[in-house]
Amino acid sequence: MTTLAAPVRIPAAVNPRWLAAGTFAVLGVADIVLFGLFAHPGDAVFALSLPGASPHVPGIRVPGAVSCYVLGAVSIGLAVLRASVEMSRRGRRLAIAGALLCFLLSLLSWADAGNTVGPLNVVDLLQGSVIASIPLILGALAGCMCERSGVINIAIEGQLLFGAFTGAAVASVAGVTFLGLIAGSLAGGLLGAVLAMFAIAFLVDQIVLGVVLNVLAAGLTGYLYDRMMQPYASTFNAGNTFGAIKIPVLGSVPIIGPVLFDASILLYITYALIILVQVGLFSTRWGLRVRAVGEHPTAADTVGIRVQWIRYRNVILGGMIAGIGGAQLTVGSVGFFNKDISSGFGYIALAAMIFGRWTPLGSVAAALLFGFSYQLSTTLGILSVPVPSFILLMAPYVATIVAVAGLVGKVRPPAADGKPYVKA
Repeated sequence: MTTLAAPVRIPAAVNPRWLAAGTFAVLGVADIVLFGLFAHPGDAVFALSLPGASPHVPGIRVPGAVSCYVLGAVSIGLAVLRASVEMSRRGRRLAIAGALLCFLLSLLSWADAGNTVGPLNVVDLLQGSVIASIPLILGALAGCMCERSGVINIAIEGQLLFGAFTGAAVASVAGVTFLGLIAGSLAGGLLGAVLAMFAIAFLVDQIVLGVVLNVLAAGLTGYLYDRMMQPYASTFNAGNTFGAIKIPVLGSVPIIGPVLFDASILLYITYALIILVQVGLFSTRWGLRVRAVGEHPTAADTVGIRVQWIRYRNVILGGMIAGIGGAQLTVGSVGFFNKDISSGFGYIALAAMIFGRWTPLGSVAAALLFGFSYQLSTTLGILSVPVPSFILLMAPYVATIVAVAGLVGKVRPPAADGKPYVKA
């Protein structure tokens, strides 16, 4: 008798300590070789105040190449420390943050060294990052609301797009920007209601349904843009936007004041929604019921919780939150609607929710990271760095892929996420 034994591949165990140390070392070598050796002669200048701002904070001037060498050495030192010392969880996180910060500062020093365009304004970079993060934050919160109740929401992209279109159209016709914001939220809620009806009542596959709704929103808004907004732009696409509202005292704090407390009302609404969703999901009876439905709907039903009603409510509320994020793209920013103005932000928001482990605060942190990468690509383009523009435009999407594929680690979604509930 001949026994045919198939070869068995035994997965090699990778020591996380050595993997992290190797990553830090690679980043340090990149700081020295890529940025230090190829930096232009001259200093990098970082402005810490907006032009004409009061009080004025003096900028920072550092030698471009030397800064890259020093930061690279610090990153390599972190690699040696990580490999030789068993760190606590907080220590490991601080080491990761330190290596990434060194890489970022090296990149900025290389980009601005010897630059004749002007200093790199740090406040402007952070301000743009926060504004770019608003639709991502609200989309991620919408995803948390839906998936914590057990419904997968792939349609965040469509909700952002539909909210952006409706917000711009209503604000233009009515001449009242706040009505555009309300209409954008209701438009996102309408798409959420369609998602809820087909996913909960008709048990349609939720992933396929979300993709279909995204295609529907893109096609419908594109058609109406061609037929309605372009021929009658002065009526339906007039470019109404919210003005900045400066919070007294807080708005005058150097650096963080202009970033966090001198913006449109959409940013302050985002602050309120972050608090409401975080506290609601984890500190209230309603949140406990929502999480119970997302984890074990059968058990929740046996104790009298209305599973389907909670799912309907959460999906619609999530759609309304995403609709506000869509309105930010038009009435909260440029004012005008263009085809595909969401630019994949809905999918990035979904990735931020996963990266944040289905928690509101974690999702917000991830959304800020992706928003920063988006704004950084714009800033590097303004500085005319010797990198093709299409590579810079890829930065936020590459960061999304790297984060979800390599940094999330082992995570567990709600146990009943994506599973229809049929009452026996």
